[in-house]
Amino acid sequence: MVDHLILLAPSANRVYASEANRLVAAELKIMLGANDHPPIESISIAGIGYLALVADSLNERACVALGRLSASYATFQREHDRLLPIEVRSPDLFDDDLVTIPKYPGKTNEQFTRLLINVTLASMRRPDSGPFSILDPLCGRGTTLSTAMMLGCNVAGVEVEPKAVEAYAAYLRTYWRRKRLKHTLEVSPVRREGKIIGKRLDAEVIPAARDLPLALTVFSGDTRQSGALFGKRRFDAVVADAPYGVVHGSQTDVRGISGKRERSAEGLISEALPVWTMQLKTGGALGLSWNAISLRRERLLELVAGAGLEPLDFGPYRDFEHRVDSSIRRDIVVGIKP
Repeated sequence: MVDHLILLAPSANRVYASEANRLVAAELKIMLGANDHPPIESISIAGIGYLALVADSLNERACVALGRLSASYATFQREHDRLLPIEVRSPDLFDDDLVTIPKYPGKTNEQFTRLLINVTLASMRRPDSGPFSILDPLCGRGTTLSTAMMLGCNVAGVEVEPKAVEAYAAYLRTYWRRKRLKHTLEVSPVRREGKIIGKRLDAEVIPAARDLPLALTVFSGDTRQSGALFGKRRFDAVVADAPYGVVHGSQTDVRGISGKRERSAEGLISEALPVWTMQLKTGGALGLSWNAISLRRERLLELVAGAGLEPLDFGPYRDFEHRVDSSIRRDIVVGIKP
Protein backbone atom coordinates (compact mmCIF):
# COMPACT_ATOMS: atom_id res chain seq x y z
CA MET A 1 0.00 0.00 0.00
CA VAL A 2 1.10 3.59 -0.71
CA ASP A 3 1.25 6.40 1.82
CA HIS A 4 -0.34 9.70 0.83
CA LEU A 5 0.92 12.33 3.26
CA ILE A 6 -1.09 15.43 4.10
CA LEU A 7 0.80 18.42 5.45
CA LEU A 8 -1.55 20.52 7.54
CA ALA A 9 -1.69 24.29 7.25
CA PRO A 10 -0.54 26.12 10.39
CA SER A 11 -3.22 27.71 12.55
CA ALA A 12 -2.93 31.16 14.08
CA ASN A 13 -4.42 29.64 17.23
CA ARG A 14 -1.62 27.67 18.93
CA VAL A 15 -3.96 25.76 21.22
CA TYR A 16 -6.03 24.58 18.24
CA ALA A 17 -2.90 23.79 16.23
CA SER A 18 -1.67 21.43 18.96
CA GLU A 19 -4.72 19.20 18.44
CA ALA A 20 -5.28 19.80 14.73
CA ASN A 21 -3.85 16.47 13.54
CA ARG A 22 -6.34 14.48 15.63
CA LEU A 23 -9.29 16.71 14.70
CA VAL A 24 -8.53 16.76 10.98
CA ALA A 25 -8.02 12.98 10.99
CA ALA A 26 -11.56 12.55 12.38
CA GLU A 27 -12.87 15.05 9.83
CA LEU A 28 -11.22 13.17 6.96
CA LYS A 29 -12.53 9.80 8.17
CA ILE A 30 -16.10 11.13 8.07
CA MET A 31 -15.61 12.73 4.67
CA LEU A 32 -14.30 9.42 3.28
CA GLY A 33 -17.01 7.37 5.01
CA ALA A 34 -17.15 7.04 8.79
CA ASN A 35 -17.56 3.26 8.64
CA ASP A 36 -15.50 2.55 5.52
CA HIS A 37 -12.33 4.56 5.04
CA PRO A 38 -8.65 3.78 4.39
CA PRO A 39 -6.32 3.76 7.40
CA ILE A 40 -5.41 7.28 8.58
CA GLU A 41 -2.72 8.01 11.14
CA SER A 42 -0.45 10.80 12.33
CA ILE A 43 3.26 10.39 11.54
CA SER A 44 6.40 12.50 11.79
CA ILE A 45 9.14 12.80 9.17
CA ALA A 46 12.26 14.83 10.02
CA GLY A 47 10.34 16.45 12.85
CA ILE A 48 7.40 17.53 10.66
CA GLY A 49 3.95 16.10 11.33
CA TYR A 50 1.77 14.65 8.58
CA LEU A 51 -1.48 12.73 8.27
CA ALA A 52 -0.84 9.50 6.41
CA LEU A 53 -3.65 8.15 4.23
CA VAL A 54 -2.82 4.58 3.26
CA ALA A 55 -4.26 3.76 -0.19
CA ASP A 56 -2.92 2.52 -3.51
CA SER A 57 -4.54 5.46 -5.29
CA LEU A 58 -6.77 8.41 -4.53
CA ASN A 59 -10.29 7.98 -5.92
CA GLU A 60 -12.54 10.91 -6.80
CA ARG A 61 -14.13 11.02 -3.34
CA ALA A 62 -10.72 11.18 -1.68
CA CYS A 63 -9.54 13.95 -4.01
CA VAL A 64 -12.65 16.02 -3.29
CA ALA A 65 -12.24 15.47 0.45
CA LEU A 66 -8.59 16.54 0.41
CA GLY A 67 -9.47 19.68 -1.54
CA ARG A 68 -12.13 20.64 1.00
CA LEU A 69 -10.24 19.61 4.14
CA SER A 70 -10.17 22.29 6.82
CA ALA A 71 -6.41 22.43 7.30
CA SER A 72 -4.82 20.82 4.26
CA TYR A 73 -1.73 22.67 3.00
CA ALA A 74 -0.10 20.16 0.63
CA THR A 75 -0.39 16.47 -0.28
CA PHE A 76 2.45 14.11 -1.20
CA GLN A 77 2.87 10.53 -2.31
CA ARG A 78 5.70 8.78 -0.48
CA GLU A 79 7.92 6.54 -2.55
CA HIS A 80 10.87 5.14 -0.61
CA ASP A 81 12.64 8.25 0.72
CA ARG A 82 11.01 10.72 -1.66
CA LEU A 83 7.89 12.85 -1.27
CA LEU A 84 6.22 13.55 -4.62
CA PRO A 85 3.74 16.47 -4.64
CA ILE A 86 0.18 15.67 -5.70
CA GLU A 87 -2.07 18.34 -7.15
CA VAL A 88 -5.28 18.62 -5.13
CA ARG A 89 -7.79 21.16 -6.37
CA SER A 90 -9.46 23.46 -3.90
CA PRO A 91 -13.20 24.05 -4.38
CA ASP A 92 -13.02 27.53 -2.83
CA LEU A 93 -14.91 30.17 -4.82
CA PHE A 94 -13.42 33.12 -2.91
CA ASP A 95 -10.01 33.97 -1.47
CA ASP A 96 -9.53 32.87 2.13
CA ASP A 97 -9.33 36.48 3.29
CA LEU A 98 -13.13 36.54 3.08
CA VAL A 99 -13.10 34.80 6.47
CA THR A 100 -9.70 35.78 7.85
CA ILE A 101 -9.98 39.59 7.57
CA PRO A 102 -12.78 40.14 10.15
CA LYS A 103 -11.46 40.28 13.73
CA TYR A 104 -13.75 40.56 16.73
CA PRO A 105 -14.11 39.12 20.26
CA GLY A 106 -15.53 35.61 20.35
CA LYS A 107 -14.86 34.84 16.68
CA THR A 108 -14.62 31.09 16.04
CA ASN A 109 -11.38 29.73 14.61
CA GLU A 110 -11.75 29.67 10.81
CA GLN A 111 -10.25 26.21 10.42
CA PHE A 112 -12.65 24.78 12.97
CA THR A 113 -15.60 26.48 11.24
CA ARG A 114 -14.67 24.78 7.98
CA LEU A 115 -14.24 21.45 9.78
CA LEU A 116 -17.73 21.75 11.30
CA ILE A 117 -19.28 22.47 7.89
CA ASN A 118 -17.39 19.60 6.24
CA VAL A 119 -18.40 17.09 8.89
CA THR A 120 -22.05 18.16 8.74
CA LEU A 121 -22.32 18.06 4.94
CA ALA A 122 -20.49 14.73 4.73
CA SER A 123 -23.01 13.23 7.18
CA MET A 124 -26.11 14.09 5.14
CA ARG A 125 -28.22 11.37 3.56
CA ARG A 126 -29.35 13.51 0.67
CA PRO A 127 -28.35 13.37 -3.00
CA ASP A 128 -25.84 15.92 -4.22
CA SER A 129 -28.14 17.84 -6.56
CA GLY A 130 -26.69 21.29 -7.01
CA PRO A 131 -25.56 23.85 -4.41
CA PHE A 132 -26.40 22.84 -0.84
CA SER A 133 -28.29 25.26 1.37
CA ILE A 134 -27.02 25.90 4.89
CA LEU A 135 -28.73 27.67 7.79
CA ASP A 136 -26.72 29.07 10.69
CA PRO A 137 -29.37 30.04 13.25
CA LEU A 138 -26.70 31.58 15.55
CA CYS A 139 -24.71 33.32 12.86
CA GLY A 140 -23.08 36.23 14.70
CA ARG A 141 -21.03 38.21 12.22
CA GLY A 142 -21.07 35.54 9.56
CA THR A 143 -17.94 33.38 9.82
CA THR A 144 -19.91 30.20 9.12
CA LEU A 145 -21.94 31.84 6.35
CA SER A 146 -18.86 33.18 4.58
CA THR A 147 -17.03 29.85 4.90
CA ALA A 148 -20.02 27.97 3.45
CA MET A 149 -20.20 30.41 0.54
CA MET A 150 -16.51 29.78 -0.15
CA LEU A 151 -17.47 26.11 -0.53
CA GLY A 152 -20.28 26.94 -2.98
CA CYS A 153 -23.33 26.86 -0.69
CA ASN A 154 -26.34 29.13 -0.56
CA VAL A 155 -26.61 30.38 3.02
CA ALA A 156 -29.04 31.84 5.52
CA GLY A 157 -28.74 32.97 9.11
CA VAL A 158 -30.41 34.37 12.19
CA GLU A 159 -28.64 36.68 14.63
CA VAL A 160 -30.14 38.26 17.75
CA GLU A 161 -28.01 41.44 17.54
CA PRO A 162 -29.09 43.82 14.72
CA LYS A 163 -25.72 45.60 14.90
CA ALA A 164 -23.97 42.33 14.04
CA VAL A 165 -26.14 41.98 10.92
CA GLU A 166 -25.32 45.56 9.93
CA ALA A 167 -21.59 44.99 10.48
CA TYR A 168 -21.66 41.83 8.37
CA ALA A 169 -23.52 43.61 5.57
CA ALA A 170 -21.03 46.48 5.60
CA TYR A 171 -18.10 44.07 5.46
CA LEU A 172 -19.51 42.05 2.55
CA ARG A 173 -20.30 45.19 0.57
CA THR A 174 -16.74 46.47 1.02
CA TYR A 175 -15.14 43.10 0.33
CA TRP A 176 -17.08 42.34 -2.84
CA ARG A 177 -16.48 45.84 -4.19
CA ARG A 178 -12.76 45.57 -3.49
CA LYS A 179 -12.65 42.20 -5.25
CA ARG A 180 -14.73 43.63 -8.12
CA LEU A 181 -17.33 40.90 -7.89
CA LYS A 182 -20.78 41.46 -9.34
CA HIS A 183 -23.27 41.51 -6.49
CA THR A 184 -26.44 42.93 -5.01
CA LEU A 185 -26.90 43.65 -1.31
CA GLU A 186 -29.75 45.22 0.60
CA VAL A 187 -30.58 45.67 4.28
CA SER A 188 -34.27 46.30 4.87
CA PRO A 189 -36.50 46.59 7.95
CA VAL A 190 -38.71 43.68 9.02
CA ARG A 191 -42.18 44.86 10.02
CA ARG A 192 -44.96 43.19 11.96
CA GLU A 193 -48.25 44.96 12.54
CA GLY A 194 -46.74 48.22 11.35
CA LYS A 195 -43.76 48.07 13.75
CA ILE A 196 -40.13 47.49 12.85
CA ILE A 197 -39.01 44.40 14.73
CA GLY A 198 -35.66 43.73 13.08
CA LYS A 199 -33.55 43.80 9.94
CA ARG A 200 -33.18 41.57 6.90
CA LEU A 201 -30.03 41.23 4.82
CA ASP A 202 -30.45 39.89 1.28
CA ALA A 203 -27.49 39.47 -1.03
CA GLU A 204 -26.35 37.70 -4.17
CA VAL A 205 -22.81 37.47 -5.48
CA ILE A 206 -21.29 35.89 -8.58
CA PRO A 207 -17.88 34.37 -7.77
CA ALA A 208 -15.13 34.89 -10.32
CA ALA A 209 -14.92 31.14 -10.99
CA ARG A 210 -18.57 30.62 -11.96
CA ASP A 211 -21.53 32.27 -13.68
CA LEU A 212 -24.32 31.41 -11.24
CA PRO A 213 -24.87 33.60 -8.18
CA LEU A 214 -24.79 32.46 -4.57
CA ALA A 215 -27.58 33.73 -2.31
CA LEU A 216 -27.45 34.93 1.29
CA THR A 217 -30.28 35.90 3.64
CA VAL A 218 -29.87 36.95 7.28
CA PHE A 219 -32.57 38.01 9.74
CA SER A 220 -32.00 39.76 13.03
CA GLY A 221 -34.13 38.05 15.63
CA ASP A 222 -34.51 35.23 18.13
CA THR A 223 -33.22 31.91 16.82
CA ARG A 224 -36.29 30.19 18.27
CA GLN A 225 -38.34 32.22 15.79
CA SER A 226 -36.22 31.03 12.85
CA GLY A 227 -39.07 28.93 11.48
CA ALA A 228 -41.42 31.90 11.44
CA LEU A 229 -38.78 34.14 9.84
CA PHE A 230 -38.05 31.74 6.96
CA GLY A 231 -41.54 30.32 6.59
CA LYS A 232 -41.70 27.16 4.47
CA ARG A 233 -38.08 27.37 3.36
CA ARG A 234 -36.10 24.21 4.17
CA PHE A 235 -32.35 23.60 4.26
CA ASP A 236 -29.96 20.74 3.51
CA ALA A 237 -27.99 21.43 6.67
CA VAL A 238 -28.14 23.45 9.88
CA VAL A 239 -24.69 24.39 11.20
CA ALA A 240 -24.25 26.37 14.41
CA ASP A 241 -21.63 27.24 17.01
CA ALA A 242 -23.61 27.51 20.26
CA PRO A 243 -22.85 30.18 22.90
CA TYR A 244 -20.04 29.10 25.20
CA GLY A 245 -21.23 31.09 28.21
CA VAL A 246 -17.98 33.10 28.37
CA VAL A 247 -17.70 35.83 25.71
CA HIS A 248 -21.04 34.70 24.29
CA GLY A 249 -23.70 33.88 26.84
CA SER A 250 -27.13 32.57 25.99
CA GLN A 251 -30.53 33.80 27.06
CA THR A 252 -33.34 31.30 27.50
CA ASP A 253 -35.80 34.16 27.73
CA VAL A 254 -34.49 36.98 25.57
CA ARG A 255 -37.24 39.29 26.73
CA GLY A 256 -37.46 37.87 30.23
CA ILE A 257 -37.51 39.79 33.49
CA SER A 258 -33.91 39.04 34.47
CA GLY A 259 -32.33 39.48 31.06
CA LYS A 260 -29.20 37.76 32.42
CA ARG A 261 -27.00 35.61 30.26
CA GLU A 262 -26.72 31.96 31.24
CA ARG A 263 -23.44 30.10 31.66
CA SER A 264 -24.90 27.08 29.86
CA ALA A 265 -26.53 27.03 26.43
CA GLU A 266 -28.82 24.14 27.41
CA GLY A 267 -31.94 26.27 27.84
CA LEU A 268 -31.58 27.97 24.49
CA ILE A 269 -30.60 24.79 22.64
CA SER A 270 -33.45 22.72 24.11
CA GLU A 271 -36.01 25.29 22.95
CA ALA A 272 -34.40 25.92 19.55
CA LEU A 273 -33.63 22.34 18.46
CA PRO A 274 -37.24 21.46 17.48
CA VAL A 275 -37.36 24.63 15.36
CA TRP A 276 -34.07 23.86 13.62
CA THR A 277 -35.16 20.25 13.04
CA MET A 278 -38.36 21.44 11.38
CA GLN A 279 -36.28 23.59 9.01
CA LEU A 280 -34.21 20.62 7.78
CA LYS A 281 -35.03 18.68 4.64
CA THR A 282 -35.43 14.92 4.96
CA GLY A 283 -31.98 13.38 5.15
CA GLY A 284 -30.46 16.72 6.09
CA ALA A 285 -27.93 17.10 8.89
CA LEU A 286 -27.54 19.27 11.97
CA GLY A 287 -23.96 20.03 13.05
CA LEU A 288 -23.64 21.77 16.41
CA SER A 289 -20.51 22.75 18.34
CA TRP A 290 -20.75 23.73 22.00
CA ASN A 291 -18.88 23.97 25.31
CA ALA A 292 -18.83 20.46 26.76
CA ILE A 293 -17.86 21.80 30.21
CA SER A 294 -21.21 23.53 30.73
CA LEU A 295 -23.36 20.95 28.90
CA ARG A 296 -22.55 17.25 29.00
CA ARG A 297 -22.37 15.42 25.68
CA GLU A 298 -24.80 12.75 26.89
CA ARG A 299 -27.37 15.41 27.76
CA LEU A 300 -27.02 17.14 24.38
CA LEU A 301 -27.44 13.82 22.59
CA GLU A 302 -30.68 13.34 24.52
CA LEU A 303 -31.88 16.77 23.39
CA VAL A 304 -30.97 16.05 19.77
CA ALA A 305 -32.83 12.74 19.83
CA GLY A 306 -35.78 14.33 21.61
CA ALA A 307 -36.06 16.88 18.79
CA GLY A 308 -36.57 14.07 16.29
CA LEU A 309 -33.03 13.69 14.93
CA GLU A 310 -30.85 10.58 14.77
CA PRO A 311 -27.62 11.36 16.65
CA LEU A 312 -24.38 10.06 15.15
CA ASP A 313 -22.29 9.02 18.14
CA PHE A 314 -19.70 6.47 17.04
CA GLY A 315 -16.13 6.26 15.77
CA PRO A 316 -14.74 9.58 14.51
CA TYR A 317 -17.86 11.47 15.66
CA ARG A 318 -16.54 11.04 19.21
CA ASP A 319 -13.08 12.43 18.43
CA PHE A 320 -13.73 16.17 18.25
CA GLU A 321 -13.60 17.33 21.86
CA HIS A 322 -10.67 19.71 22.36
CA ARG A 323 -9.52 22.52 24.59
CA VAL A 324 -10.13 26.14 23.59
CA ASP A 325 -9.12 27.70 26.91
CA SER A 326 -9.38 26.95 30.63
CA SER A 327 -13.17 27.40 30.66
CA ILE A 328 -14.05 25.93 27.24
CA ARG A 329 -13.76 22.39 25.89
CA ARG A 330 -15.40 22.48 22.48
CA ASP A 331 -17.07 19.43 20.96
CA ILE A 332 -19.31 18.57 18.00
CA VAL A 333 -22.54 16.61 17.78
CA VAL A 334 -24.24 15.65 14.50
CA GLY A 335 -27.84 14.56 13.98
CA ILE A 336 -29.72 13.40 10.86
CA LYS A 337 -33.36 14.11 10.04
CA PRO A 338 -34.99 10.75 9.17
